[in-house]
Amino acid sequence: MTTPCDMLVFGGTGDLALHKLLPALYHLHREGRLHPDLRILALARQDHDRDQYQKLVERHCRAQIARADFEADAWAGFSARLDYFGLDATHSAEFNRLARHLGRASQRPRVHYLATSPSLFTSIATNLAMSGLAGPDSRIVLEKPIGHSLESAESINETIGRVFDEHRVFRIDHYLGKETVQNLMALRFANALFEPIWRAGHIEHVQISVCETLGVENRGGYYDHSGAMRDMLQNHLLQLLCLVAMEAPVRFEAEAVRNEKLKVLEALKPITGQDVMDKTVRGQYAKGLIGGQEVPAYYFEKNVHSDSDTETFVAVQVEIDNWRWAGVPFYLRTGKRMAKKRSEIIVTFKSVPHRLFEEGERNRLVIRLQPDESISLQLMAKTPGKGMHLEPVELDLNLAQAFHTKRRWEAYERLLLDVIEGDSTLFMRRDEVEAAWRWVDPILQGWQGYHRKPSPYPAGTDGPEKARRLVERNGHRWWS
Repeated sequence: MTTPCDMLVFGGTGDLALHKLLPALYHLHREGRLHPDLRILALARQDHDRDQYQKLVERHCRAQIARADFEADAWAGFSARLDYFGLDATHSAEFNRLARHLGRASQRPRVHYLATSPSLFTSIATNLAMSGLAGPDSRIVLEKPIGHSLESAESINETIGRVFDEHRVFRIDHYLGKETVQNLMALRFANALFEPIWRAGHIEHVQISVCETLGVENRGGYYDHSGAMRDMLQNHLLQLLCLVAMEAPVRFEAEAVRNEKLKVLEALKPITGQDVMDKTVRGQYAKGLIGGQEVPAYYFEKNVHSDSDTETFVAVQVEIDNWRWAGVPFYLRTGKRMAKKRSEIIVTFKSVPHRLFEEGERNRLVIRLQPDESISLQLMAKTPGKGMHLEPVELDLNLAQAFHTKRRWEAYERLLLDVIEGDSTLFMRRDEVEAAWRWVDPILQGWQGYHRKPSPYPAGTDGPEKARRLVERNGHRWWS
């Protein structure tokens, strides 16, 4: 059970708080993971009293939590923890009022979760310090993106670092809290079967795809200034790449794991000059069909400029300059309004040295993060009957079925518990964030310098034609 603390959720009326954070905290409460004296205080500009806010949270949580898991007694106990405080995070005087509400004399640890626009990160941290709410036992949680460039990320990190020591800063990437992502480390480092072949001599190429059928929804204002590169690839996909490519840490603890991830980021071969044109693809969805219904083009979405050249799709060929991965292409792909929702890591192994049979495909390890969490190994097997005819078959590990007696934790449950316990293993360190931006910035600058506008692709497809050609020129194809 965790220690008592105050969890302050800035942006407490936003989608992230209502749809992810508070349902996750309810589950932790229901399973007895939270100290009885842990308190939750939501903060936002809206004018709510405690009762109004609790009803708002209950309405949203009922929509997010499985009916069998929503228990009246558990919810009553969770609501007793939950309070609301109206606050405008841009006004420093408001934080003095917050300090009086919490009580200055209290030495309780505090977790400040910034479920807000990144533009508020530095002002909130500064105001917490000025009001005495950033004591030595307090922590701060930052949602991605951390900045929109290397320069802005360094500025945010510098300001946050003046208030909170690095070990008290938790830069969250919810993909790292997914069970399948953590199982990737178990698969690699706890099974002797894979370690000897997890290298260039045996692996032909690796694909990492995060595809969505949704558009920008109600995030048009944010997304039109961000795009797929900043919103997804710079953080989620590069973090998954690190876990696939990293060396085994000397021990499973925060600094050792993050040291190895940093080495991968620092080994990424820069994409500059003409390589920006040859090894990257930008796309933007046009109107098309999703689930049999026509959806509008990106530039017709709410709060999106009609002449926007923001990318909603990115594909990149990545190379890692080290002994283990030299010569192995990693293909990263992410997009909105794609044909299917899926998050997958595909490891394709090289062919056998001598092909005894005419038929046959390469072995593949398929790690699915969404919509179902599973790991499967594709092997070649003989079909029943006369003759030696081969077909690919899969050895499947469906994690939901393998652990059917246990409820599957959502990513935010695991990560919130880690924050409360002070475990930063699954969070990004400052130098990781800046190393990722250091690699991404030249690509963004190249797109601008070459006037590389996004290629249109119909909604409900697998992205621009250029993305197919990106992998096919190396004799590969996107896995589906």
